[in-house]
Amino acid sequence: MEYGTIEREIEIAASPATVFEVITSPEHLKAWWPDEAVLEATPGAVGELVFGDRSSSEAHIPEITVVDAEPPRLFSFRWVYPEDEPAGEHNSLLVTFELSEHGDGTLLRMTETGFREKGWEVAVLEQQYREHVEGWDLFLPRLVAYAPTVGVRS
Repeated sequence: MEYGTIEREIEIAASPATVFEVITSPEHLKAWWPDEAVLEATPGAVGELVFGDRSSSEAHIPEITVVDAEPPRLFSFRWVYPEDEPAGEHNSLLVTFELSEHGDGTLLRMTETGFREKGWEVAVLEQQYREHVEGWDLFLPRLVAYAPTVGVRS
């Protein structure tokens, strides 16, 4: 297996503007992905995703850095990078959401890249890649179900 890129393409019964809001707004993110999010959809902004109870030592709280935010068609961020370093091409994973009109809804193309560039040992690379595949396969269907319940912004 290549362990280089995770790609998913899903159809969502909501407008690109609504889907963009759902993938960039902390209020909406927590409805389908993390338990909490601190995020501003502005290139260069640094935020965090919280998986679990923030007060617990078992919580997983990755920092994220927004790369692109072009409503309603593109949102990307870097994550899984060392706490003491800024996110960069060779020390982080890049998640990109591309949105396009598709019938009455949206076609969302999600890619996550950078696994090989992290320089992980093979066992760690395989584990991280597998965990991210399992995560996206769990959370993206939640996005598909949740986005149509959100009112369209005017």
